[in-house]
Amino acid sequence: MILLVTLSALLGLAVGSFLNVVVHRVPAGRSVVRPSSRCPGCDRGILRRDNVPVLSWLVLRGRCRHCGTGISVRYPVVELLTGLLFAAVAWQVGLSWALPAYLYLTAIAVALSAIDLDVHRLPDAIVLPSYLVTSVLLLVASLGTGDWYALVRALVGGVALLAVYFALFVVRPGGMGFGDVKLAGVLGLYLGWLGWSELLVGAFLAFLVGGVVSIGLVAFGRAGRRSRIPFGPFMLLGAVTAVFAGAALGQWYVGLFGLTAA
Repeated sequence: MILLVTLSALLGLAVGSFLNVVVHRVPAGRSVVRPSSRCPGCDRGILRRDNVPVLSWLVLRGRCRHCGTGISVRYPVVELLTGLLFAAVAWQVGLSWALPAYLYLTAIAVALSAIDLDVHRLPDAIVLPSYLVTSVLLLVASLGTGDWYALVRALVGGVALLAVYFALFVVRPGGMGFGDVKLAGVLGLYLGWLGWSELLVGAFLAFLVGGVVSIGLVAFGRAGRRSRIPFGPFMLLGAVTAVFAGAALGQWYVGLFGLTAA
């Protein structure tokens, strides 16, 4: 297990480096492949030795080697966060057929959260292909485990969460973006594959945390009643939390009524 977690953490650092490119370029409609990473100050290509996740930023003290332009601290933060989350997911899921699927969820969660916070959008370029990628990865997971009920549950979860968000979008126009609706289907697939408790807990936490944070921002004058607060990060936080603790939280809640979670 230690080896798996370590390798996953290293993979996460590398993926985090790529996610920085995704976060910067995808909202602008630019390719994430070409051109290679360049300094925004002098436009010189980033050397390979200066592109080592986290370490290069520390060695260069957050500045370009050539022109001294400052490099945002968010770059190493995204890399480190992705590495830590990959390690945590590997520890939670273990060496299983489902691990690639939930590592992919982790990667898009980091990228989409950062983009939504930046530009208040959840780009179709990431969300829509995730339906296909997620479906294939969860299909492979069910093939490997022989748990076809989990796959059926994933499909039901995806459709159900998509329908709930679409209904909220129609009933209260402007309350959330249509990107949130599209993302809901992807998250429903992941949470449904794990179980009904994870699906319900993940959906509930998104609104709970989003509501608490929004009230806090208004109370402290950081936002007004009509301010647009990106909801995607709360959806993703709720989903990732449910991956780790959804079953336990579901069991705890129904236990309050003397029942047992399915």
